[in-house]
Amino acid sequence: MPKKSAKEKLYKKCDLPKIKPAPDIWGGGTMLIAHPTEFDSAMRQVPRGKLITLDELRQTLAKKHNVDICCPMTAGMFVNISAAAAEEDRTEGLDELTPYWRTLKKNGELNAKFPGGLQQHKMLLEAEGHSVIQKRQRFFVENYERKLYRFV
Repeated sequence: MPKKSAKEKLYKKCDLPKIKPAPDIWGGGTMLIAHPTEFDSAMRQVPRGKLITLDELRQTLAKKHNVDICCPMTAGMFVNISAAAAEEDRTEGLDELTPYWRTLKKNGELNAKFPGGLQQHKMLLEAEGHSVIQKRQRFFVENYERKLYRFV
């Protein structure tokens, strides 16, 4: 069976979103497992010049669904699927891409798992005017807090 494309994974019909009890290690309460398209849709809202962290994206979706947290494990996977689907769109010549590069890890860190790794993530951010700095083996957007997008 051929491997599924990122776009097939992104738009796969499944029983998500789902709300279930959150594990105690994540604070208990209620937890959202969102559909991948919810991450993609939220990421598309972040305008040029603005940024979002994965944690803030998770908080936004948790608030939308009126739960305590959004699952950190699936959030990371679904953001990466969205990024890969955007690159599939780029390969197909589409212009309306999900600007996944505007999504950062905690503390403004770049995501090595995005398509093209750290170098492509850095290049795309710098192309939009962001300054990327290196701290040991890791890369961060300088003063990322000043450029955070606030969902309404």
